[in-house]
Amino acid sequence: MEFLRVVRRRSVLSETIYILLNIALAVVVLVSTISTNTPWLGIALVLLSKWRVLAVRPRFWFAHIEANTVDVIVGISVVVLMYLAGQASTGNGLGAQIVLMLLYVAWLLFLKPRNRRSYVAVQAAVAVFMGSFALESLSYEWPSSLVVLVLWLIGYACARHVFVSHSDSDTRFLSLAWGFIFAEIGWLTYHWTIAYTLPFGSGLQLPQASLLLLGVSFLGERVYSSYMKHQKLRLNDVLLPLLLVVGIIVILMTVFDSASIGSGV
Repeated sequence: MEFLRVVRRRSVLSETIYILLNIALAVVVLVSTISTNTPWLGIALVLLSKWRVLAVRPRFWFAHIEANTVDVIVGISVVVLMYLAGQASTGNGLGAQIVLMLLYVAWLLFLKPRNRRSYVAVQAAVAVFMGSFALESLSYEWPSSLVVLVLWLIGYACARHVFVSHSDSDTRFLSLAWGFIFAEIGWLTYHWTIAYTLPFGSGLQLPQASLLLLGVSFLGERVYSSYMKHQKLRLNDVLLPLLLVVGIIVILMTVFDSASIGSGV
């Protein structure tokens, strides 16, 4: 019984330390981004927080990097969006930065540790949205080839994250293919970069490409899940997601007012 009490105390202590360290990471990322007025130190802290990825034999490095890429995408995206929010001339940038910090804490403590398939799919969706949001908001003056390459990486990493949870033998091939779909969408949206002003006026603009990529990813996940569950594609499983995604895309392209990122609107 004494042994069980010791184990329980150690478990509570380790859990408390884990929570405090993750909160500290989010806070330090925020403070470093505000104090330096650049994203670089925050990005470095996110990368340093993944030091355990390389704390194995070198032959396992690539596999560990792949497995942690979604987390890195979310972390770097949060830092970039914090930085962009801080460049706002409206005076509401600090509020947006604090909200982003709290969302990052929620990611680290509540969503990232989950390993059920439904949570894994949500993790991938968050990475798709946050990664494309940060990239499209920052890269309007970048070469198109670099934007396409980064979007390919986001698509590959997020697709692999989902496929691995299903133990699919074709994970690498399917992930590469999904990455190319993201790259194609990235190339098209690079030449037609549309964004929507957010209501809280932080200076951040929501790229239309992020909504398109999120919708396409949701539809792709539903199609894949239907096939894996029934060994065939069932129309009943994908009809409603298809209609939802198509409807959202049509509305985005025909109804809402828009502004080009980087235009100063």
